[in-house]
Amino acid sequence: GKMVVAIRLARDGFVRQPLFRIVVANKKAPRDGKHLEKVGTYNPIPTDDKYKYVSLNFERIKYWLSVGAQPSEPVAKLLGKAGILPAFPKRESTKVRNAPDEAKETA
Repeated sequence: GKMVVAIRLARDGFVRQPLFRIVVANKKAPRDGKHLEKVGTYNPIPTDDKYKYVSLNFERIKYWLSVGAQPSEPVAKLLGKAGILPAFPKRESTKVRNAPDEAKETA
């Protein structure tokens, strides 16, 4: 059968400093398991300027959505803020920018 692909958060970072990778993965794979591609990063801890930073590779995310990848709810909210998906009601201050280089896998 056809593989169902999800765009979701995978946890990185340290115990009290979570940092999430935004990854494209087989829906059946475990949360931090193997992923097909990394398409962004999300830092849920507000920085000194009170923003939570998100780096996304807009082009790759649009590609994956176009082939039927299903974003998880937290990812859908981030994509709404980025204007990639219809926006959810805005509650917190999150700064999103198109940063393909930062969103890529770091060696």
